[in-house]
Amino acid sequence: MAATVSAVATAIKTQLATIPNLRTFDYQPEQLNPPVAFPILNSINYHRAFQGGDVEMNWSIVVVVGRYLDRVAHTNLDGYLSYSGTTSIRAALEADKTLGGVVQTCVLDSAMEIDTLTVGDADFLQIQLSLRVHA
Repeated sequence: MAATVSAVATAIKTQLATIPNLRTFDYQPEQLNPPVAFPILNSINYHRAFQGGDVEMNWSIVVVVGRYLDRVAHTNLDGYLSYSGTTSIRAALEADKTLGGVVQTCVLDSAMEIDTLTVGDADFLQIQLSLRVHA
């Protein structure tokens, strides 16, 4: 049986929590205190294999790095977008492609958006990455 959406969200949060100083949630938090990361479910594709045995979930991993005009936030962006290293989102998520045994496999496909997120009167630098999960 495929993993539930909430189980996968929690597993993503747990993998992201291996990145030092990154606050992680399994949902979008009400208040932002960067750096923070959380998953958002975009779609579920059923019947990805014969006999309906594979479900593909497509997630956006949102990372709010810091204030948009903060030089440190832009510097930290390099680490989050790196292929490897202690602050690499890709390395953290693919370190255990089963997300702790919750799914069959996962792949971080790309960084889709690097832009501004406005909350109240503050502009934040955010990244959205595309994660494909087979449950």
